[in-house]
Amino acid sequence: MSIVTRFAPSPTGYLHLGHAASALTGFAAARAGQGDFLLRIEDIDAGRCRPAFTEAIIEDLTWLGLVWRGEVRCQSDHLADYAAALDRLAAMDLLYPCFCTRAEIAAAMSAPHGGDGRYPGTCRTLDPAMATARIAQGDAYALRLRTDRAVRRTGALRFHEAGEGWISADPAALGDVVLARKDALCSYHLCVTHDDAAQGVTLVTRGQDLRAVTPIHVLLQHLLGWPTPAYAHHPLLTDHSGRRLAKRDRAATLREMRQAGATPAGIVKIISCRIGDITSL
Repeated sequence: MSIVTRFAPSPTGYLHLGHAASALTGFAAARAGQGDFLLRIEDIDAGRCRPAFTEAIIEDLTWLGLVWRGEVRCQSDHLADYAAALDRLAAMDLLYPCFCTRAEIAAAMSAPHGGDGRYPGTCRTLDPAMATARIAQGDAYALRLRTDRAVRRTGALRFHEAGEGWISADPAALGDVVLARKDALCSYHLCVTHDDAAQGVTLVTRGQDLRAVTPIHVLLQHLLGWPTPAYAHHPLLTDHSGRRLAKRDRAATLREMRQAGATPAGIVKIISCRIGDITSL
């Protein structure tokens, strides 16, 4: 089977070295396997995403020498597809509305005997008639996955991690994750698994910070009849203090580095020195 990889940034800012690492590892893996590299723009957050950042992403990747197969896929063009996937999960009785605010959830988890960091399930047993009434009156809510019930439906799960082999997946450890909100049709978890299947992605290359949520993605893939790709989670790039590079911390962007005289070869060298050979996946 031909390898198909992808890079899927959110256009909420300019790319930095961490983004370049993810893009380059995916591109290198596809090239090594004589496969295809895809570009997807995850722009479902209408409040933060900007077309100008999408244009900048394409400009930066082109400068790095990356080329991708076909047109760029934008998630905002496929909202109906995600809604259909949610409907399928609802038909399995695997979703429930949650009206808890972030502050209420944080308070519940920080209280004595407040649990293990997962959502405490406050709304899981809420009376359906009451939930319907609250939705009708306009209360804010999220749709959560009944993870324990979903796991009973699928049985044991596993995924293949590059360099490690097959790993058992434990979605229940993440609790009842949010798959949609009243003001956001779908969550990252649902969109990314849907699109990887729709685009025929066979190897997901991404940062180590996302490895923890992979069991939920594997669970959704099995529930919805989508194939499970192989995964390769690369180390994260950090700044001099050891903190992960992030847009919110104003990490140096690729365009700033380019304006300061950096070259694509220089970017590859920096990344390889920090996280290892990006062609070794």
